[in-house]
Amino acid sequence: MHRLLPVAIMLIGSCLAWGQEAPPTVIPPPAAAGSHHAAASEKALLAGGCYWGTQGIFEHVKGIERVVAGFAAGHSDDDGGAESVMITFDPKVLSYGRLLQIYFSVVHDPTQLNRQGPDVGQGYRSDIFYMNPHQRRIAQAYIAQLDQAKVYRKPIVTRVDAFSTFNPVGLSQQDFMRKNPYLEYIEINDLPKLVSLKRLFPTSYRASPLEYHE
Repeated sequence: MHRLLPVAIMLIGSCLAWGQEAPPTVIPPPAAAGSHHAAASEKALLAGGCYWGTQGIFEHVKGIERVVAGFAAGHSDDDGGAESVMITFDPKVLSYGRLLQIYFSVVHDPTQLNRQGPDVGQGYRSDIFYMNPHQRRIAQAYIAQLDQAKVYRKPIVTRVDAFSTFNPVGLSQQDFMRKNPYLEYIEINDLPKLVSLKRLFPTSYRASPLEYHE
């Protein structure tokens, strides 16, 4: 099995994390979702570290129709942007609350401030960009619920911000995890999360991942 040398990782991307401090675990679902008219499709914008893995994990979730990697609220890690994914999902199959449960359980560690592993900087922050008042209420209430229950050893630092802009990255960075499964970074940081998704959320796991399309 071919493996790229660690120096190659630095040449092809800025995402140099080496795992989460807290092991993935199923956390309680949102206590209350509130009333909301489910449309045919809905969008969610989530930031949780390097978009390689965030996109790759969500592409394996049933009910999700499209996942695009990019930057929210900026164009790069250096101008206030957050490495993010824009998710289009069917709320009749996958609720927004369930989406956040997976986000907090296996996608990233929400207790790390402006980082994921050694990936340090505001661009790697944990941030939920709500698209409507319903999403804002669910996100804020859920974070308060998890903090009150002391689900994590440390406080949650996930921000909840209004959607402003989203700038997709180029084609070479889309579906990066699917295209590069043997890259050392992917093997260490992202494939274990995929195993956790299948183990912890078997009814939501999609064996064949989505593929990026414009």
